[in-house]
Amino acid sequence: MNALEITRFAVRGLTANKMRSVLTMLGILIGVAAVILLVAVGQGSSDAIKQRIQSLGANTLTVSASFSGGFGGPGMRGGGGGGGPRTQARGLTLEDARAIADSGNAPSIKSVSPVVTSSSATTTYEGASHAISQVVGTYPSYFEATNRPVASGSYFTNQDVTGVRKVVVIGKTVADELFGRLDPVGRNVNIQGVSFTVVGVLKESGSTGGQDADDVAVAPLPAVQQSLTGYGSLGSIVVQATGAEKTDAAEAEITAILDQRHDITGNATADYRILNQASLQETVTEATGTFTVLLAAVAAISLLVGGIGITNIMLVTVTERTREIGIRKAIGAPRGAILGQFLIEATLLSLVGGLLGVGVAVAGSRFTIAGVQPVIVPQSIVLALGVSVAIGLFFGSYPANRAAKLRPIEALRFE
Repeated sequence: MNALEITRFAVRGLTANKMRSVLTMLGILIGVAAVILLVAVGQGSSDAIKQRIQSLGANTLTVSASFSGGFGGPGMRGGGGGGGPRTQARGLTLEDARAIADSGNAPSIKSVSPVVTSSSATTTYEGASHAISQVVGTYPSYFEATNRPVASGSYFTNQDVTGVRKVVVIGKTVADELFGRLDPVGRNVNIQGVSFTVVGVLKESGSTGGQDADDVAVAPLPAVQQSLTGYGSLGSIVVQATGAEKTDAAEAEITAILDQRHDITGNATADYRILNQASLQETVTEATGTFTVLLAAVAAISLLVGGIGITNIMLVTVTERTREIGIRKAIGAPRGAILGQFLIEATLLSLVGGLLGVGVAVAGSRFTIAGVQPVIVPQSIVLALGVSVAIGLFFGSYPANRAAKLRPIEALRFE
């Protein structure tokens, strides 16, 4: 028998019980689709996070308070020094920001933006109400440092800051929720009962991992402190270096200034952290890569289960067709033909199920999953298909060998 005839016998064997074949392929389909989709979700999450980090700029650093004294990592200075004695924790202050902004102390720094935040601030406009996820109080330089351009209107100015004017720049989500199709610029909104005039609407940024970056309002620092947060410590200080190549120098200058101002000497643990966007991106890439591998490993269990299903079905098939096998061997069918037929049947089940799984995964990647837009990784398709075929060969080999080893006389006696 040639290969074409063996394949024809294999296809006939599969179509003899269509429902059983379809259900067997379903296990492989689910496994392949799960692997490809979960890898795509991991890749989509990674791309979204990296895009968000890149949008802040490679020359941006964020200084934040570190009261725990027990956390640190790549891209972070302070807060995790290890064995050094603990300093008395201090919050970041406006004076800290002014010291960092002094060009005599920090020539590598272009701008400094002190930041305070208020979360879940109820905002109303003529009967419409919306709870803004985050109200930010800062300086105008914040918009450039964090790469947040306006789509309409303008930023507030330094005069607005010094005059403690109640003006605000809102994100697109806030504009849609409160104003619908109306132009928000020039209209007054009440934020926690305080009237603010909208001077601009930020360009849409989109969501990252379920967090809406457009559900934000940015106002002058003194106005937010006076109306919402009070005059306590700053939440963070956003620093923009003069260039990407000056980021390390700027970080060293900030460290020297804050160490002096916060009386941090010797091996004492710093009470602040400096987040470097470039280093953070490297860390995020490594972390999301590990996360994606774990997702794929979990999904691969489905493929293993599908392979066990193939073994089970092929064993049942061999048992049901024992007499047929005996007749074929009695009239001269070689062992290789019987072995090849059942191997081809198992491989076809895996291959067709795998191809259908790829189709389902590609279709599913067009939808947002858990707030993430999946990004198909071509290598995952090749790997999932290759593994599905290998599973068919591996799990089909035992039933095929069992069929090929049947003695004709015993097979013909089988009832």
